[in-house]
Amino acid sequence: MTLFLNGHSMPIAQMGPDFLMLDQPIDHPACSAEVLLSVDGRESRWKVRLAEGIRLSQKRVPGVKI
Repeated sequence: MTLFLNGHSMPIAQMGPDFLMLDQPIDHPACSAEVLLSVDGRESRWKVRLAEGIRLSQKRVPGVKI
């Protein structure tokens, strides 16, 4: 799982219905992004809205909306 955000690609450690867990978060304000999920060679991509942005001090990114 990977989060693509303004030229950055960040591995997603865990994903839930309204949050992401990032291994290496960055500071970023609320924005739109894209999630890539690859399972057995099949890729799915979808747009998400990071309503609360990302904080460098927190691996958990709340407020993710599809």
